[in-house]
Amino acid sequence: MLAVYCLPTIVAVYRHHHNRMPIILVNLLLGWSAIGWIVALIWSLTSPVPSQIVIVQQPQQTPPAL
Repeated sequence: MLAVYCLPTIVAVYRHHHNRMPIILVNLLLGWSAIGWIVALIWSLTSPVPSQIVIVQQPQQTPPAL
């Protein structure tokens, strides 16, 4: 029963979730209610939005001719 209660925490730690500490707190403090447990579980299963990498290519400037 304890493993089921801590399932959101286990998932967040296993997946190295970037918000694992808040998930653990929600699980510990609100996990006793079904809504708190479900919120923590869904949150632990989400993944962060991938950051976009923007590459700006600028034309090379040639030195002026003398």
